[in-house]
Amino acid sequence: MSAESASAIQRSQVDLLDFVDWSSVECLNQSTTHSLPNALKQGYREDEGLVLESDADEQLLMYIPFNQVVKLHSIVVKGPEDEGPKTVKLFSNKEHMGFSNVNDFPPSDTAVLTEDNLKGRPVILKYVKFQNVRSLTIFIEDNQSGSEVTKVQKIVLYGTTS
Repeated sequence: MSAESASAIQRSQVDLLDFVDWSSVECLNQSTTHSLPNALKQGYREDEGLVLESDADEQLLMYIPFNQVVKLHSIVVKGPEDEGPKTVKLFSNKEHMGFSNVNDFPPSDTAVLTEDNLKGRPVILKYVKFQNVRSLTIFIEDNQSGSEVTKVQKIVLYGTTS
């Protein structure tokens, strides 16, 4: 992970939302009333009152498949200063991961989110690791304050179609 995130997304990079295969999207440990679409879907993610919230503890595990191969360049993960995500591990093309085996695989990249990231500053990924992405698994390991609940206001994936 680049220590310095770019302040702006390159012009050639697009929001990959239109390429998400919504029928197969999953999120483990999400609150039933504060689920993944609140942070990921267009319209919902722009409403700061809607959040993705963890349920039993602070961890969240999201599986986001695409309907075509993409190249992932950067990710935006917005959240509140105290309950926002801290350690975010990204896995390219790893299906059927659960909390029991997520630590058995090395992540394609790991981000430790800063206050600037939580306010919307993109995290630039190791581009070489995200060239032929059919699916992305996002593991939020902990949050900023160590509290039991993690809240995510917005997730945006930037990249290009192959």
